[in-house]
Amino acid sequence: MSIGAETATPRELFSRRAVKDGRTVVHLRAVDVAGDCVIETDVYPVTGLGVDPLPLGPFSFGTMDAGVTFVEEALLALEYLGCSIVQGGTGEPGPGAAAPGT
Repeated sequence: MSIGAETATPRELFSRRAVKDGRTVVHLRAVDVAGDCVIETDVYPVTGLGVDPLPLGPFSFGTMDAGVTFVEEALLALEYLGCSIVQGGTGEPGPGAAAPGT
């Protein structure tokens, strides 16, 4: 049995979080799924008592460049709204955190 594109194991490419007032408000993950760049997005409510994320998407792009552009634009908008951008789930700022394609 050969492994086709539909059975390929998804591979995480990068992950970024937007943090405001010490709380994660958005978590974006780029995943390679059979050659497509899929962006998985979790939005965390900043009001109310809920702590569970609201998943949005996934957003699928035919190329890595298109997916990275989507994430860069989203992160830039979140920075304008006063969020800090950090890599992955560590909470530590990293080099190039606001530009996942670099």
